[in-house]
Amino acid sequence: MSNQKTTSIDIELSHEEILRYSRHLLMPEVGLAGQKKLKAASVLVVGTGGLGSPIEMYLAAAGVGRIGIVDYDEVDFTNLQRQIIHSTSTIGERKVLSARDRILDINPGIQVDVYDEPFTSENAFRIAESYDLIIDGTDNFPTRYLINDLCVLTGKPNIYGSIFRFEGQLSVFWAEEGPCYRCLFPEPPPPGLIPSCAEGGVFGVVAGTIGTLQATEALKLILGIGEPMIGKLLLFDALTMNFEEVRLKKNSQCKICSEEPEVTTLIDYEKFCGVPGHDRDHGRLPAEWEIGPIELAELMQEGKRIRLIDVREPHELEISRLEGAEVIPLGMFAAHMHELDSAEDIVLLCKSGTRSARALEVLASAGFRKIRNLRGGINAWAQQVDSSIPIY
Repeated sequence: MSNQKTTSIDIELSHEEILRYSRHLLMPEVGLAGQKKLKAASVLVVGTGGLGSPIEMYLAAAGVGRIGIVDYDEVDFTNLQRQIIHSTSTIGERKVLSARDRILDINPGIQVDVYDEPFTSENAFRIAESYDLIIDGTDNFPTRYLINDLCVLTGKPNIYGSIFRFEGQLSVFWAEEGPCYRCLFPEPPPPGLIPSCAEGGVFGVVAGTIGTLQATEALKLILGIGEPMIGKLLLFDALTMNFEEVRLKKNSQCKICSEEPEVTTLIDYEKFCGVPGHDRDHGRLPAEWEIGPIELAELMQEGKRIRLIDVREPHELEISRLEGAEVIPLGMFAAHMHELDSAEDIVLLCKSGTRSARALEVLASAGFRKIRNLRGGINAWAQQVDSSIPIY
């Protein structure tokens, strides 16, 4: 790539590296010159989760000389179903450190930079400045728009991927060569319309499929081979094993990559999208709108009349359920709101408190006041009140 800080001419491969990458060297499309390009390249991966795992491991295995990884979370037991860069032995560790150790175990001859911090408008330029391209391994809209705008403003390619349940998407957004993410999605979806993977689930191997394709696109760009996914969006459906390609056009009215852009600097992306830049919604509701599991259990033991409304999907009740709770899935909530009485004390619950918080906002906007959200959801209830209920 033209913006590499170190040219491949300055790079040499040791005998050990020649042996390590011998299967690459045998390919005329890569060869010795191409492997030197990979060693000279620097790639920033935002996220060390389901997408970041295969991206980072394959870039390391391929010999990309410098890999930066950004995350600010800890390895959680529920991550292991799809985040294969982590392991049972690293539960509780900082994700960037767990990922770095795995990357260096694959290839100790490369440089790995870790950024154990949220990727925000305040630090994005500093973190991304010295990298050739950025790979989006995130799972939320604020960070996707941030990465896009950063890449447009700095002229870097943005290798995009996203997953949900059995589906995935892939593209390369590079404003200098084609459309950007805002050309395709000028505005974010309304808050709450699209559930996160933590709420809706994801088929673990789909993360591997899309993440590996993102790594493929990064290597193609570095090597200057093949046809990159610029101006194309790949749609993947694992249930039918169908890949569909959609052609994209640059939007002449795009707010950031058009000739007369409205956006000329990084903005407040959480405000722009109306949602936080992560899966957790800590502090989303005022304290008076929430109730803890222990407090709710005490009120129920005292015989206080409380109407419990579970807004999860019916199949989730096969995993866990709270006795006496009525089920009104969030997607059907507005249509059944008339069945609720504003004079009753109502407590809403879901898996972790996120979906039920949205349902509470619907009720509050309709004038309900005797409503509260079960903080932490039924998982918190299982942790604090009834350990016989499984956590998922």
